[in-house]
Amino acid sequence: MKKLVPILFALIGFTIGGGIGFVTRTPPEQDSEQEGIDAKKEEAVAKHSDNAALEDRAYVKMNNQFVIPVLGTSRVAALVVLSISLEVSADDTEIIYTKEPKLRDAFIEVLFDYAYAGGFGADFVASANLDALKMRLLEAAEIAMPQKISDVLITDLVRQDT
Repeated sequence: MKKLVPILFALIGFTIGGGIGFVTRTPPEQDSEQEGIDAKKEEAVAKHSDNAALEDRAYVKMNNQFVIPVLGTSRVAALVVLSISLEVSADDTEIIYTKEPKLRDAFIEVLFDYAYAGGFGADFVASANLDALKMRLLEAAEIAMPQKISDVLITDLVRQDT
């Protein structure tokens, strides 16, 4: 009996440890999605790194916050409020302010699509989710204003459940 107790404790410990490891593991599709996000981010950084090294960078804060509804089954389940700033060359700050309505439109489209797809769910502040959102916003900014915006920064992010 004395020899059986340590073996029993070891088996229980391995079982609990394995269960915790299984529950907290990252699903394989998230790993490949994260690798894709990282590759896109590196590509975007590389595309702008030549210009960024030569120019002084400035940060342009979008004038108003974005308010995005998160829909539940029959009503608005939450509101997400976020503020965005843009990294640009110091020479382009005025252009950004004059084109802000076009950028806001592109960002709102991305944010509503992201909310509709469940992006602002329970784990919306997870690093992978924020990276995915920032990448989508950067892609929209690149389409709206090619080669003007080198990064999108989410400066405030709040979810208020209703």
